[in-house]
Amino acid sequence: MMAIIWGGVLVLMLLIEAASVQLTSIWFAAGALVSLITALVKPEWYVLQVVLFIVVSAASLIAIRPIVKKHMKARFQPTNADQCIGREGVVTETIDGLAGTGLVKLDGNVWTARSSDESVIEEGATVVADKISGVRLIVHRK
Repeated sequence: MMAIIWGGVLVLMLLIEAASVQLTSIWFAAGALVSLITALVKPEWYVLQVVLFIVVSAASLIAIRPIVKKHMKARFQPTNADQCIGREGVVTETIDGLAGTGLVKLDGNVWTARSSDESVIEEGATVVADKISGVRLIVHRK
């Protein structure tokens, strides 16, 4: 009977792992596999099976998770647009948050723009890029 339970736990953990692809339950699948093997060899050793499940799951989690986290960590890939931050540009259309208008020419590219403090910045003013929000350049007056 315990072999069926451990087999079910193993299949369930593998299905969860396949659905998530985040290495969330593979540790418990390893523990369930060891417990399943133990249940097939010595079916009457219930306590040992549970202890092995806990120990193997915890050991695999502690030993392998830091390595997996290191290799699966999302790496920030800066884009060319990120190079605009901190650079100066010229307002080519008055920036007005209420009217929803504003264009800035920066490094030869024209960006839709908003002021960081929601102030109106007139055409021809020099601004500095603070950040990029979607496709908008957030700027402040120099």
